[in-house]
Amino acid sequence: METDSILIRHARIVDPSRKLDRVGDLLLGSGEITAAGRLGPDRIPEGCRVIDGAGLVASPGFIDLHCHLREPGFEYKETIAAGSKAAAKGGFTTICAMPNTDPPVDNAAVVEFIQKRARQDSLVRILPIGCVSKGRKGHELAEMEELASAGVVAFSDDGDPVYDANLMRLALIYSSDLGLPIINHCQELSLSCNGVMAEGPVATHLGLDGIPAAAEETMIARDIALAEATGGRLHVAHLSTAGSVPLVRDAKARGLSVTAEVCPHHLTSTDQWVLGRKGEPTTAAGGLAYDTSTKVYPPLRAQRDVEALVQALADGVIDCVATDHAPHDVTSKQVTYQDAAFGISVLETALGSLLQLVHAKKLSMGAMVDRLTTGPARVLGESYSDLASLQPGTAADIVLFDPEREWTVDTSEFESKGRNTPLEGTTLKGRVVATFAGGSLIYQSPELKFEEPHVNA
Repeated sequence: METDSILIRHARIVDPSRKLDRVGDLLLGSGEITAAGRLGPDRIPEGCRVIDGAGLVASPGFIDLHCHLREPGFEYKETIAAGSKAAAKGGFTTICAMPNTDPPVDNAAVVEFIQKRARQDSLVRILPIGCVSKGRKGHELAEMEELASAGVVAFSDDGDPVYDANLMRLALIYSSDLGLPIINHCQELSLSCNGVMAEGPVATHLGLDGIPAAAEETMIARDIALAEATGGRLHVAHLSTAGSVPLVRDAKARGLSVTAEVCPHHLTSTDQWVLGRKGEPTTAAGGLAYDTSTKVYPPLRAQRDVEALVQALADGVIDCVATDHAPHDVTSKQVTYQDAAFGISVLETALGSLLQLVHAKKLSMGAMVDRLTTGPARVLGESYSDLASLQPGTAADIVLFDPEREWTVDTSEFESKGRNTPLEGTTLKGRVVATFAGGSLIYQSPELKFEEPHVNA
């Protein structure tokens, strides 16, 4: 008897939405999770395909609130098709696409283009984010109600801050009415100026313009004050400084609708990496060398900042991890540090990076999965909660990963068109074995083997 059912047997099931962390089985069929727990033979359909999950972790598919897919307009850097393949390989089944495209996502027609292209080319669920301002120019609000009706899940001018305080105030008022968050790129331009990396001893040593922590913290403080004044929903993008943490913690303690995210690279890398691989100084003809793949905004910062962010993530002050996947073509990075584009390609290395914190006992497995699943789902809103659950009857969006598998980052094997990562050649511990979206196997590593189909006795 043929069946489309798949049984994942004896995996460690981690489902923070139900506070579940135990060994068990998952049965998939007709695009849904049909059963979970310890399943006897009588509950397994004849001919069901079987995966031995022993030693593997099964969790809801990861959700990325902050991803640059570059299409339309910058297809030479990334496409929806390539980005979705990278997402699947990284365990992400839902990704939110940032609107800094060309044309920008400031009207319903562009939203519909992305949705159509996603239906045609994407392996994963793509949720568009709309612009706060027309053309992302920061002068006039975009038609936010039109964008919401077209299906955007949030608003952002990411890549640029919403610099005008009154415009941000109006956007937050609309966000309250529409029930959608404003995601701001927190950068006080008068402080960041021409900075290219974190202000500090490394920047001074290299003779590079630094970006002070205050460039982030002052903008966050402004936005929190505006969120309090308006009752709007504020989501703080890519925290990077120790000083940002108490601002978010205090806002939550006062009951404000403020959430925050952090990126894998700000949890695991420091500004020392700008000097070269893992901060090991290198020299080149003509003097000191640096690694342009480390150039990202906000910049990689000092160890004290990393430690504060990790603790805030573990404590739940920071709600979720978002990749800020920012793929670039080679020529955008093979230039001087001052001229290099900001951004790191992250989707395919995010899990391996985060598991460093789990192996070091700085973050529990349950907390890591929560910050990749239920955390971002809560930011999106109640209607997206099913995307972060392994409850029977929900869509079978599942990632199966081996937390102990060591592998070496080789960007020639990336699905993303962006090969810009400082992790090239680095050994990580923990890798995705399989990703399911709506019950379909959309990524399968060479290590994944199916057993013989189940036969009832």
